[in-house]
Amino acid sequence: MRSSNPVLTRLTPETQRGTPAQSGYGTPAGYGAPPPYESQITTAVADRMTIDDVVVKTVTLLGLVGLAGIATAALVPNEALWTAVVISGIAGLVVGLVVTFKRTISVPLIVTYAIVEGVFVGGISKVFNTIWPGIVLQAVLASFGVFAVMAALYKFRVIRATPRFTKGLLAALAGVFVLIIGNLVLSLFGINTGLRGEANDGTNWLAIGFSIVVIVIAALTFILDFDLIEKSINQGAPKQVAWLCAFGLVVGLIWLYLEILRLLSYLRGND
Repeated sequence: MRSSNPVLTRLTPETQRGTPAQSGYGTPAGYGAPPPYESQITTAVADRMTIDDVVVKTVTLLGLVGLAGIATAALVPNEALWTAVVISGIAGLVVGLVVTFKRTISVPLIVTYAIVEGVFVGGISKVFNTIWPGIVLQAVLASFGVFAVMAALYKFRVIRATPRFTKGLLAALAGVFVLIIGNLVLSLFGINTGLRGEANDGTNWLAIGFSIVVIVIAALTFILDFDLIEKSINQGAPKQVAWLCAFGLVVGLIWLYLEILRLLSYLRGND
């Protein structure tokens, strides 16, 4: 099973082994006698990832995002805000891609991503909250509410990551990204498709509808992520993989938050 989150797709069976391979004959030269069998079992179990590891590291990264965001909103002057948003947005994209495709798990890079992305989210949030007071709190509560609902739906097996569900969701995800990128390219040439319209009086139904579709797809991707994390734990993934899992979930949460923020701005219009 592969997740829709490109970060979590790296949790393949080869990277999920918690116990290092052992030689079949004798003891490797220069290492002396092997430790007792019971000690090997205890060490192997202790080195395996647990759900608590994923939760703690996810909360840690979200805390860094939040602190960086608050600091940005409080300390960066308005005239420099968009500069900070653009620079942090590009930097976050680059660091995120490096973390995603790097063959080894780099905790410093993951922490750096959380801080840089916090600056980006904080800047965007300040702009939105200046125009629509209280919209950031609404978006934060809605984002964590959606996440909690998806976690509950997965836990009680209301929605399951079946092969058909996975294929359909991945196809929808690819379609959404093609539309978003296509709309961005057209906007550079002054063509407005209406998919990502500016805030109005709440009557831009195309933009509102598309934003709702994106939010639904973003929410459903958590089902695949939860499923892959569960399978990784059951297969004995090493503890360090929890950082990669946390990074993937934070990426999804930030995407969900920004899209909910956009939808709320549509609905509030010029209020």
